[in-house]
Amino acid sequence: MRIDVVSIFPSYFDGLTLSLLGKAQDSGLLDLAVHDLRDWTSDRHRTVDDTPYGGGAGMVMKPEPWGLALDQLAGSVAEPVDGSSRPTIVFPSPAGEVFRQSTARELAGREHLIFGCGRYEGIDERVFEEAAGLGEVRLISLGDYVLNGGEVAVMAMVEAIGRLIPGVVGNPESLVEESHEDGLLEYPSYTKPSVWRDREVPPVLLSGNHGAIAAWRREQQLERTRRRRPDLLAD
Repeated sequence: MRIDVVSIFPSYFDGLTLSLLGKAQDSGLLDLAVHDLRDWTSDRHRTVDDTPYGGGAGMVMKPEPWGLALDQLAGSVAEPVDGSSRPTIVFPSPAGEVFRQSTARELAGREHLIFGCGRYEGIDERVFEEAAGLGEVRLISLGDYVLNGGEVAVMAMVEAIGRLIPGVVGNPESLVEESHEDGLLEYPSYTKPSVWRDREVPPVLLSGNHGAIAAWRREQQLERTRRRRPDLLAD
């Protein structure tokens, strides 16, 4: 998979070179490139924002550098002979669809993702319209709150998506039993010692009875979801 990230703070993404995603890049499973939006400016101040038409507080990101960046990046990966693949261009936005595990799994199946990190009062609306001519455009929100910019959201999305690429996580079975994969939260986990500060591991987990263990884990998933996230059961 190819992932391009555009930001005015490219060093924000240094953490993506660590752990599993770092190894995925080293092994060639993931081709990740972070770009500075200011590289597509033409003035000596490398300006990426201006005052909003109609007045109001704050600044708006200019369309010119975004247009040049997307033009270049959307054409940076060779298109298959059948012409079936165009990049998916993702902009974090509080006005977008809510990012869920199902979204991560869907996007993990794409060949090329481009993430655009907005700042200030957002990006000139015409950029989204223009981007629709280059690929599939998705506005995605982490939740009902506002961040200073898109970088934190993109970090979270790239990690959630990247770990679903085949081969990134060593044991693929661990992906199946995670929270939200089947609409439920994950069951509680324990390790050695069996007794810690007078707290014992549930006896069923020490029984060796795999059927009983599976039934207990399912029961714990349902109970934990009912108690902590009843909204998931309502869905």
